[in-house]
Amino acid sequence: MNGPRNDSAARDALDVSAIREQFPALDQRVNGHDLVYLDNAATTHKPRRVIDAVTRFYERDNANIHRGVHALSVRATDAYESARDTVRRFIGAADRREVIFLRGTTEAINLVAGSWGRANLGRDDEIVLTGMEHHSNIVPWQLLCRATGARLRVAPLSPAGEVDLDAWRACFGPRTRLAAFTWVSNAIGTINPVAEMARVAREHGAAVLVDAAQATPHVRVDVGALDADFLAFSGHKVYGPTGIGVLWVRREVLETMPPWQGGGDMIASVTFEKSTWNALPHRFEAGTPNIVGAVGLAEALRFVEDVGVDTIARHERRLVECAVEALSSIDGLRIVGTPARRAAVVSFVLDGIHPHDTGTILDHEGVAVRAGHHCSQPLMDFFGVPATTRASFGVYNTEADVDRLVAAIEHAREVFGA
Repeated sequence: MNGPRNDSAARDALDVSAIREQFPALDQRVNGHDLVYLDNAATTHKPRRVIDAVTRFYERDNANIHRGVHALSVRATDAYESARDTVRRFIGAADRREVIFLRGTTEAINLVAGSWGRANLGRDDEIVLTGMEHHSNIVPWQLLCRATGARLRVAPLSPAGEVDLDAWRACFGPRTRLAAFTWVSNAIGTINPVAEMARVAREHGAAVLVDAAQATPHVRVDVGALDADFLAFSGHKVYGPTGIGVLWVRREVLETMPPWQGGGDMIASVTFEKSTWNALPHRFEAGTPNIVGAVGLAEALRFVEDVGVDTIARHERRLVECAVEALSSIDGLRIVGTPARRAAVVSFVLDGIHPHDTGTILDHEGVAVRAGHHCSQPLMDFFGVPATTRASFGVYNTEADVDRLVAAIEHAREVFGA
């Protein structure tokens, strides 16, 4: 069945204690304290079932896929292609051939730039981005512009760190060929109105790419409802392994795209005179893929489905509201970005304390956060800060974790006399 998943009413209340027991990495002490892991926007921990799925594959099914006739190769191929079906269902895609496995969001966007972009953009054509993009949704387009003579246009943000739809619309013109934008800001948590933004792009005849790296763990993804052409996400952000991700491409667009990389499995035939290409999606999966990564990703997506996407979103919304309220009460702390719709991310700065120093003191207290520019330097420039300290939440975090965060920040203020 195509389309998004449905949560049952029975899953409205999340048993966080039972969830936490499924994540072995959380059961440890750091610098003498029970670990509080609030770096989920960088990467999430993995439930035991994902770890077990990866282990089982290596113990029993490890073999290269496709073309093999022995039993292990057949089993490995079945597991890999079954993972593609799981992804297709999870994102509501109409056709399994639209799902391409890659290393992650960064490689996916580079594929679109290197294949579709080079085939469809020329001098003075325009690509529209927002002011909150991750570097992986900026630099590939800059490289494409250097190669083709195309240009970037950047939609400005409101002081709260939101995309203003009127300003977004004003960026489009007769030379606009692509709109590429994040669904959820990794740096400040803004949830963008992606359906409306895609609609504006469509009105101007532009293709649409959605960076869903930070959205997939937190909101329901349905590519059929988005009216996008491309959507990318990374497995390790959604409780899966590192080094595996997905690019979804609308079938009619994918059929027009030339191969991006050459090698094994992406070909139908090879001679020294010419080569012909394999069927979709294999022509975009050159070489031996991350087979076990796909297996682990599929198990991670099943974990999210079993817990319930809407249930996770409600839980995280309560946590981030609790965190914003608690952090706002700390003297000398400023939350960076105040979007009306925020995913499970809060970034802040402390008067007189560099974010890296804040992060170090918090680590001494067993609280893991991220400090830096979060691969979003233009957004940091917009807010006039070199970096922030970022706390980001996942399905296994609790209000007690928020209390530990606040206590660790107060300790940092004491250490630095702030």
